[in-house]
Amino acid sequence: MTISKDTAEHYLWGQGCDGWHLVRTPELSVIEERMPPGTSEARHYHVRARQFFYVLEGELTMEVERSFHTLRAGEGVEIAPGMAHQAFNRSGSDVRFLVTSHPPSHGDRVACE
Repeated sequence: MTISKDTAEHYLWGQGCDGWHLVRTPELSVIEERMPPGTSEARHYHVRARQFFYVLEGELTMEVERSFHTLRAGEGVEIAPGMAHQAFNRSGSDVRFLVTSHPPSHGDRVACE
């Protein structure tokens, strides 16, 4: 079955950010997300989920264990379980990226400072 943002389940999060569930199974989650300029998510980690963030368009700043990574289209970063992280859009335009989580990260999120 073909899936796209037009057919995927959509949700809102944060400060005007969008997410689309492209794959949503008990074993795997693939989400396309959009963050407007100046937005961020809360710093957190996952107990079980391993994640991979891959930028499709724009520029995403990822803080992973207090180290900052600037990712552009065609670049990504892997985040192991237990690693504190936070996504930021510090650019002047939208950023679109994929988040792959194995197992899915929903319900596996622990807030941290």
